Amino acid sequence: MAGTATVATALTGGVAAALPAPTAPGDSRGADFDRCLAVARALLVLDSDDRPLVPRYQSVLQKGLPAQRRTRPKNVLVIGAGPAGLVAAWLLKRAGHRVTVLEANGNRAGGRVKTFRSGGHERAEQPFADPRQYAEAGAMRIPGSHPLVMELIDQFGLEKRRFHYVDVDSEGRPANRTWIHVNGIRVRRADYARAPRRVNRSFGVPRAHWDTPAAVILRSVLDPVRDEFSRVGRDGKRVDKPLPERLQGWARVVQRFGDWSMFRFLTEHAGLDERTIDLIGTLENLTSRLPLSFIHSFIGSSLISPDTPFYELEGGTAVLPDALLERVRKDVRFDRRVTRIQYHHPDRPSPDVEQVRSKGPHVWVDTVSEGRDGPVVREQFTADVAVVTVPFSGLRHVQIAPPMSYGKRRAVCELHYDSATKVLLEFSRRWWEFDEADWKRELRAVDPGLYDAYRTGRAAADGSLLGAHPSVPAGHITAGQRTHYAANRAVARDQPEAVDVVGGGSVSDNANRFMFHPSHPVPGSAGGVVLASYSWADDALRWDSLDDEARYPHALCGLQQVYGQRIEVFYTGAGRTQSWLRDPYAYGEASVLLPGQHTELLSAIPVAEGPLHFAGDHTSVKPAWIEGAVESAVRAALEIHTA
Repeated sequence: MAGTATVATALTGGVAAALPAPTAPGDSRGADFDRCLAVARALLVLDSDDRPLVPRYQSVLQKGLPAQRRTRPKNVLVIGAGPAGLVAAWLLKRAGHRVTVLEANGNRAGGRVKTFRSGGHERAEQPFADPRQYAEAGAMRIPGSHPLVMELIDQFGLEKRRFHYVDVDSEGRPANRTWIHVNGIRVRRADYARAPRRVNRSFGVPRAHWDTPAAVILRSVLDPVRDEFSRVGRDGKRVDKPLPERLQGWARVVQRFGDWSMFRFLTEHAGLDERTIDLIGTLENLTSRLPLSFIHSFIGSSLISPDTPFYELEGGTAVLPDALLERVRKDVRFDRRVTRIQYHHPDRPSPDVEQVRSKGPHVWVDTVSEGRDGPVVREQFTADVAVVTVPFSGLRHVQIAPPMSYGKRRAVCELHYDSATKVLLEFSRRWWEFDEADWKRELRAVDPGLYDAYRTGRAAADGSLLGAHPSVPAGHITAGQRTHYAANRAVARDQPEAVDVVGGGSVSDNANRFMFHPSHPVPGSAGGVVLASYSWADDALRWDSLDDEARYPHALCGLQQVYGQRIEVFYTGAGRTQSWLRDPYAYGEASVLLPGQHTELLSAIPVAEGPLHFAGDHTSVKPAWIEGAVESAVRAALEIHTA
């Protein structure tokens, strides 16, 4: 953990501050531990006096920015109309500042909150055969432990409901009937939890781990680390230690493991062999993140568990940016990609800024349209200050003069962004909710002997049954899809029993990796959209090389390997896919940090550079979560408003 005197620490009353200079060698409370404390404060959202900032941030969301004496309204540019940009713009506008939001996308706000749907502000084409259906390209679940997002949802009157991370039965009780399909073995999750030996031995794990589920193995090696900041209560559930102890505990965790990868932790610290790590990685969604930061995965594993309540928004997650957009719509300029940012910094004068006046603008932003609706337009915007929410992976392509501080430029260049790809498929019936009687009835609507033909492995495997059910509307399964399907169809002839669940998902070691069912039906529709493949890192890149005509049949075949061939009869031919790495506005899924980046880069990321302020989930310790974006937006708005 190299130390400098100029890196920044956690938020101080909503404003990023600077770390103290390194202390004398041998001081155990020197710069290294201060740096780790800064990460811990940012994680717990504390100011420099270790006071919680979340109550203050909630008050700002409820009541607006605090009244300031003799504060003149500022002209503010907000670059990016994702959640961070929209929240910052809304707060600053409510406080009387003059705000302009610049968004590169020509027809959509929301950033990585994106819902495939009909009738949204995007004016997009109908995504599915049934116009009532919608599905998430990006954020799809909101933890109940994220208070700022919950505050916005409640304030805007948005309807939320439980997202079933674990599948439930028809009565809403946890069922764990979804599939684990690995090494040629298919087993229900509940059965694996009771008797994991067959699956575990298929990975070649040592005898000591034959009868221990992967989740339990992982929990047993992470729990001693969690003991630093939490303890197990009398009811067997973990509870946080008092705040001072919790802060110190998290700082010790960051100091001990901040520059470790998850793989190094599992091998060197936990002493697990590679076969057991393969088991955990495959079943617990860690494989793609093993080379990345232990701290990132550790925070995630502490958040996502069967005990964590998750929610989704009725109508799709995009109703949240919709609500924010309505409050600043007149101030948003779409189709304005920022190409150059020029600013006046009293400590770093630039010879290019000749027009600076003591009372004039301090930020000049050049933009270019992308010519969707006519000729390319170049336009310059000026302001007193700017809020930059562009992912650092995209900010690398923006010219900035004068150069920002070394710490900031290093973060822009080095901050790691991961890839993530989703493939969504529409079905005319919710077959994952079927029992065998439902299957028998529906397949007989196609052919009286078809149920038994699938069960005995005699159903046609040439693609002729693709979309064969009477409920499937014509015209969506293209000739190209049929060709790819016939060439790459699953050849396994075994037919697993009905899933018979609501929500939840299955895991496989095939290319699909993770599959999720909808947690709730769409009113008036008998069908549904399945997240047929959700993958990260290298797993995602394998999908990114396929075009849509091939991607959808491949995803369907992967589903069939887990759920059986017979689901093909309900496939409508309508699918949607999202690669966040290839997205021209996102430049990756999120900032998933490498070992050491929490302590080496994170402290410099949120610090203002003269009139340039920075927001976005990448400036928080909650990357990839809306909560991190909202935290950063409130912080940046306070920085500007109270200056």
